[in-house]
Amino acid sequence: MHIAFLNPQGNFDPADSHLTEHPDFGGQLVYVKEVARAMAAAGHRVDIVTRRIVDRDWPEFESEIDRYPGTGDDLRIVRLSCGGPRFLGKERLWDHLPEFVGNLIAFYSGEVPDFTTAHYSDGGFCAALFEHETGVPFTFTGHSLGAQKLDRLGMSKVNAKELEARFRFSRRIAAERLSMERAIRIVTSTEQERREQYAHPLYSGAVDVEDPCRFSVIPPGVNTGIFTADGGEAERSGADVPWQESAGGRPSIVVSNRLDAKKNTVGVVKAFAASGELRERADLLLCVRGIRDPFGELDLPDGDDRSVLAPILETIVHHGLRERVRFLDVPSQQALAATYRAVAQGGGVFALTAFHEPFGLAPIEAAACGLACVVTRNGGPSEIFADGSGVLVDPDDPRDIARGLLEALDNRQDLAARARERVLKTYTWQRTAERYLSLIERALSCEHAPASAVPPLDASRLIREYVTP
Repeated sequence: MHIAFLNPQGNFDPADSHLTEHPDFGGQLVYVKEVARAMAAAGHRVDIVTRRIVDRDWPEFESEIDRYPGTGDDLRIVRLSCGGPRFLGKERLWDHLPEFVGNLIAFYSGEVPDFTTAHYSDGGFCAALFEHETGVPFTFTGHSLGAQKLDRLGMSKVNAKELEARFRFSRRIAAERLSMERAIRIVTSTEQERREQYAHPLYSGAVDVEDPCRFSVIPPGVNTGIFTADGGEAERSGADVPWQESAGGRPSIVVSNRLDAKKNTVGVVKAFAASGELRERADLLLCVRGIRDPFGELDLPDGDDRSVLAPILETIVHHGLRERVRFLDVPSQQALAATYRAVAQGGGVFALTAFHEPFGLAPIEAAACGLACVVTRNGGPSEIFADGSGVLVDPDDPRDIARGLLEALDNRQDLAARARERVLKTYTWQRTAERYLSLIERALSCEHAPASAVPPLDASRLIREYVTP
């Protein structure tokens, strides 16, 4: 089959430049890349279709066609012009997406793919436009939905105008509703994601979460070629390991997040600061790409990154923990995997304490490297570790986070072995791709009604009726 992944905001390139370090380049890019690679390895032709950028600050995204090393002609990165040459944040792309779809149709010149799989709200909107013009059906994978973000930001009638101007909620939520209505299937990572996120009142009438024919639960996977418990001879000799154990010989609690308030990295720091027993037994290692010395001259613009980092640093300084909480700049997935293995060999554990995590790719990567995992009870991780192979904690309670970390340190060998076994059995990209392909094959065997025209994107009335005074 010929399958296209529509991801206009995702700036893919062979070197994974900026991957997960920028708010627009989050975990969904890893997801798309790895599923596409696994489909190509299974013998299908796959295109990742994204936006072309001609900007000296983003030189990696200028070529019209790119390929990942070792994938040959079966997997292409296709970049299409849209909205001018410069980088645009995802909220600024909405006006230009019809241009993106027009260029997509021109690129395929009548030889359209058999199927598209749409990612995030803008990808879903593009897939609906493309289906109307070509008849090509699609699946929709939302990754995260606008209604939950609207709630987290506390939208009210007082701040609605300001938040709308920044995040374009009226378009995003309208695009999500359109995608839910028209997709052959909605793909979620967990059953909990289906029942919690898609049941939000702002999606009422667009999809029925009780209808099993509308959803397919397909968990993401882990790249077992990179995230593995065996780093090879070079790593065992000390090469290519970006971190070594603390001078005090204590194990480490490792956290690997981008700077995002919803990841709640400060919650781990507060738990560590408040627990004397935890401080006696471990150090804290924060892996944040691009940051080596946050207490020195920090190369961060004013804005979200700095506002997330500030309370973390304040907590460290207030409790005198500068020698016990270390930062590590991990430049690649390979370096991150090596760090996980080193932490595991030193007796450490992994922590993810996000306020809500739709799935939780980071903990299954850590588990594949031999780490016991302490994870938020809110969202996908509670389903991943439902068999007791990980420790669930309340992200709003530093005491409960500390309790979970101590429990994991006490039982790390058993937890690590059980978690790794579960990941290798259930959460690999090959299994993810197989499930997608089976779904696509079933969809293509059915007849589909012609797709009607796509209405203007505007959920402003729904939002006005929903938000609190």
